[in-house]
Amino acid sequence: MSEVIPSNGVRILYEDNHLLVAYKPAGVLSQADDTKAPDMLSILKDYLKVKYNKQGEVFLGLLHRLDRPVSGVMVFAKTSKCASRISEQIKSRKMTKKYRAIVSGHFEKSEGRFEDYLLKDSRNNTSKVVSPTTKDAKKCSLHYKVISQISSVYGCISLVDIELETGRSHQIRCQFASRGHGLLGDAKYGNSKFKGDICLESYLIGLNHPISKEYTEFRSELRNEKPWDLFKS
Repeated sequence: MSEVIPSNGVRILYEDNHLLVAYKPAGVLSQADDTKAPDMLSILKDYLKVKYNKQGEVFLGLLHRLDRPVSGVMVFAKTSKCASRISEQIKSRKMTKKYRAIVSGHFEKSEGRFEDYLLKDSRNNTSKVVSPTTKDAKKCSLHYKVISQISSVYGCISLVDIELETGRSHQIRCQFASRGHGLLGDAKYGNSKFKGDICLESYLIGLNHPISKEYTEFRSELRNEKPWDLFKS
């Protein structure tokens, strides 16, 4: 049987009897919604159904999500037992999740930590930094490290490595924009000088394998396309 390749630019990074790790391109949903746009869960279920000639419904556990405009690594469970075990790692914050982003401006400090309170506006699907005393505001924090800073056609920009300490809606986009470091391509919060996809990518996920218990990392390399290629050595 010839190799089965998922549709819509989705790439398989790793697969065994328990896990399926795939790369989500920008613009693809994590899970189906009313828009009927392509989504990772449906694409990967179809992939498994064809590859293994499965009859009926295919089980695939959605463990976490990425916003539609964000690209990156996603982990799915192929059994309910694995879904439960990985979900527990996420809940107890034992899963490592790292992002890379291209943001406006240069930083005085090579690394640091942001801590804020965010308020989500569900009606407009936005979040904003507010006072800690604001009703329904939720605390959020992240750690960043500057990888490179350059001057470009998009102005002064920086490539930053980000590790989330919390997982609030639009957290990275909102926290960086509130400090004058809006993400390139982010028309909602940040720097729209770049007219392509938002420059935010979940490039690494680390977890204890649900069966072997061995810590394993899954990653995607820096893309060789604009504007990411500006930071390729």
